[in-house]
Amino acid sequence: MDNYIVGRNAVKEALKSGRSIQRIMVSEDKVKTGLADIVGLAKSQGIEVRPTPIKQMNKYDLEVPHQGVIALVSAVQFKELGEVLQETNHEVPLLILTDGVEDPHNMGAIIRTAECVGATAVLIPKRHNAPINATVAKTSAGAIEQIPLVQVGNVAQTIKQLQKQGFWVMGAHMEGDRTLYEADMTIPTVIVIGNEGKGISRVVKEACDFLVTIPMYGNLNSLNASVAAAVLMYEAVRQRQAK
Repeated sequence: MDNYIVGRNAVKEALKSGRSIQRIMVSEDKVKTGLADIVGLAKSQGIEVRPTPIKQMNKYDLEVPHQGVIALVSAVQFKELGEVLQETNHEVPLLILTDGVEDPHNMGAIIRTAECVGATAVLIPKRHNAPINATVAKTSAGAIEQIPLVQVGNVAQTIKQLQKQGFWVMGAHMEGDRTLYEADMTIPTVIVIGNEGKGISRVVKEACDFLVTIPMYGNLNSLNASVAAAVLMYEAVRQRQAK
C-alpha cells in the first residue's frame, strides 16, 4: 500500500502540493458533504474522483483509518542532498537524519515535527528504516508534501560528507557526552535519531561529532524516538531564536 495516501489532511496537503495523483476514492456518502472541499480541489486539477462504497474502501489493507478518502499516488519524490543544500534559503541549515527508525508512526511524527520547526530536510536511509508509506503519510499530517525528503545510502558515509561541508553532527543517545542544553545548535547541525529499541548503530555513533542526551527527571529513563526528536528540534529552534 505504499502508493496510497489516506485521511483528510494527508490527501488535502497532497493536492495542495501538486503531488501526482492518479485518482481519489471518496466514500459515497461524503462526496457532497464532509469531503466536498477535497472533491472540489481534486476536480479543479482534473483528477478523477471515484465515489466508492465504504465496504469496498474498508477492504484495503491500511494500517491507519482512511476517514472516507484514499488517494492513489505516484511514489514519493526524494530530492538529492546537494540539490537541497544548494536551494535552501536557510542561513544555518538544520537536518534530521534517521538511523533505523522502524515504526512508521514515529517516522511520520518526526517528519511532521521537522516541518513544523522549519528544518531544512529529513534524511532517510534506503534500508533498515521505515519506508514512506500510507501510515507515514497520514501520521505526518501531510508534512511529507511540504518538507524535502532525501534518501541516503550509507548513513555513516552521509555523515562524513556533511561534516566536510561544515555540519556538526549530533546523535541522540541516553549516555551522551553532553545534554541538549550544552550542545551548540546555532551552527549548521544534523540531528541523528536512532532505532526505537537499539538506538543509534555503533558505526553511526562513532561517526557523530558528539552524542547528546535529554535529561530525565522522573522514574523512566528514555523517551519515544519521535518525542526525543521533537525535544531536540525545538531546542535547536530555541537556541537560534535566542542568539
